Parts: sequence; C-alpha cells; structure tokens
Amino acid sequence: MTLSYLLLGLIIGAISGIVGTGGGVLIVPALVYFFHMSQHKAQGTSLGALLAPIGILAFWEYHKAGNVDLKASLLIAVGFAIGGYFGGFWAQQLPDLLLRRILGTLLVVVGIHFLLGR
Repeated sequence: MTLSYLLLGLIIGAISGIVGTGGGVLIVPALVYFFHMSQHKAQGTSLGALLAPIGILAFWEYHKAGNVDLKASLLIAVGFAIGGYFGGFWAQQLPDLLLRRILGTLLVVVGIHFLLGR
C-alpha cells in the first residue's frame, strides 16, 4: 500500500506541475475510488498531503519562467488558509454523500466551462 500511495503522489505531482491543480480534483477521487476511503478521510488526507512545501518545486519552475504573480499568490494563500479552516470545520458537519456530490458538481461545472469557454 505504501508504494501505491507514493505512486499516486508521483502521478498527481506530475499532473499538478503541468496543469497547476491536483488536490481536490485528482487526489480526493483517487483516494475514494482506488483506496476506498470515505469522502471525509480522502479530503483530510489530501489536505495533509498538500501542506507546504509540496508545490514549492513546481512553483519555483513557474517563478523562474516569470509566470507567477507573487502578491496574488500570497494573498490567495492567506485567504485559502482562513477559508480552509472554516471549510474544514463545516465539512465535518456534512454527510459523505453530500460532500461527494458537491465535489462532483463543482468538477462538472468547471469542466464544462473549460471545454466550452474561451
């Protein structure tokens, strides 16, 4: 199982470095479907895996290429930390199925926007 988690991290890390996402979009569904975790446990595990400094190497490559707005990144990080605290608290009050449906709906809406939008 340890090797499977490491392999998942390697795959998601590579994808994340390419497209700039990975946590909730890829890790959570993988943990639910391939590792049979509950939605709550998958989300918590994903958050634990994504604690700093996970994205630092991919960030550094983007930064070296001039593709980072540092001020925006820092402000988003502060907002993310505060929002993450409250979101994590609220998520504990919701059933697994509702969390899965919220995530699925979000992924569909974003996917449709990216596929059909400019």
